[in-house]
Amino acid sequence: MTTVSVAAVDLGATSGRVMVGHVGPGLLALEQAGRFPNGPIATPDGLHWNVQQLYAHVLDGLRTAAATETIASIGIDAWAVDYALLRGGRVLGEPFHYRDERTARGVELVHDQEPFAQLYARNGLQFLPFNTLYQLAVEREEGMLGVAETMLLVPDLIAWYLTGQTVAEATNASTTGLLGIASMEWDGELMSRLGLPRALFPRLIQPGQTVGTLLAHVAGASALPEATPVVAVGSHDTASAVVATPMTEPGGAYISCGTWGLVGVETEKPILSDAA
Repeated sequence: MTTVSVAAVDLGATSGRVMVGHVGPGLLALEQAGRFPNGPIATPDGLHWNVQQLYAHVLDGLRTAAATETIASIGIDAWAVDYALLRGGRVLGEPFHYRDERTARGVELVHDQEPFAQLYARNGLQFLPFNTLYQLAVEREEGMLGVAETMLLVPDLIAWYLTGQTVAEATNASTTGLLGIASMEWDGELMSRLGLPRALFPRLIQPGQTVGTLLAHVAGASALPEATPVVAVGSHDTASAVVATPMTEPGGAYISCGTWGLVGVETEKPILSDAA
């Protein structure tokens, strides 16, 4: 195996970065190609993310990386649960921030149809009032789901900007509350109960699969070849953090600190008991 260089786009809730990873036999070295702030923008209708600005920063970082390295592939991770709605290849406004107050209304709308205990048995998710299904319940109530054709979570949205391909990477899809914990497929039955159109949710892909290659204008802006592949990683940033943790002992636990502080263990199967 020879040494290769890959670009990692890592988007957090307060900042983002583009890193170049040099990978080879006995080698893993990281070099920063770009770092930039991120945060919510308050508009008359609530809190939003400026994802177009994030995309511009990503292109800047990729261009910096391409100036000194031959980039073999690009991977993208980001925070969970937030998304954009698309129609006809257009983004319908900037994505809402998960701390926007509208999510409280979504909890009531969902739990009227599916009590939390039943949801937990289906999706294994801790109750958080901003999980994607609660946000989408508000979109349904406001009529937006009758307009939208596709929903893309934030890392999948950045991948779409780069490649034009609409997919849903599985680790981040699991944070929506709409992925069956047993099947690891979209839960069409739950979507139907909640009035969420199944067609809104793109095909699932697994980490390691290729999303696509760069669009011509992206290649021009980033100074990378059009043939450069964007490869799915654990696009929920916590998934990538945990899989990179050297859990060499069977009793090991991880602590992941960022905007959130998360503590957990790796298990062969999900634990869905009342105690959990």
